[in-house]
Amino acid sequence: MRPLFLFATASFWLVVLGFAASDLWLPAAPQALPPVTTSKAHSLAEVARHKTPDDCWMAIGGQVYDLSSYLPEHPSDPDVIVAWCGREATPAYLTKGKGRAHSARADRLLTEYRIATLRTP
Repeated sequence: MRPLFLFATASFWLVVLGFAASDLWLPAAPQALPPVTTSKAHSLAEVARHKTPDDCWMAIGGQVYDLSSYLPEHPSDPDVIVAWCGREATPAYLTKGKGRAHSARADRLLTEYRIATLRTP
């Protein structure tokens, strides 16, 4: 009886640890970004004026982000981001241009660069 109890207990904890660790290797489902807590709003025309690596704004998911200071920190080539500066970049962000979503960590990091909501006409 004791070996059965030990086997069942060990199996239970292995399953629990497996579920906990699965977050590390399973891709995160795309999540809606939280709303901006500021009352500022910029139009897409205003975003378009910020299209250089030193002044890089993007509209993603109805929000406006200033990613100028993030460009040197981006894990891949900054030119990937620069191509989307001054533009509506939601499709690029959601697919990373390769059909893969950004991670939950990237979503959390993006919120640090949010400056306004996107004003629609």
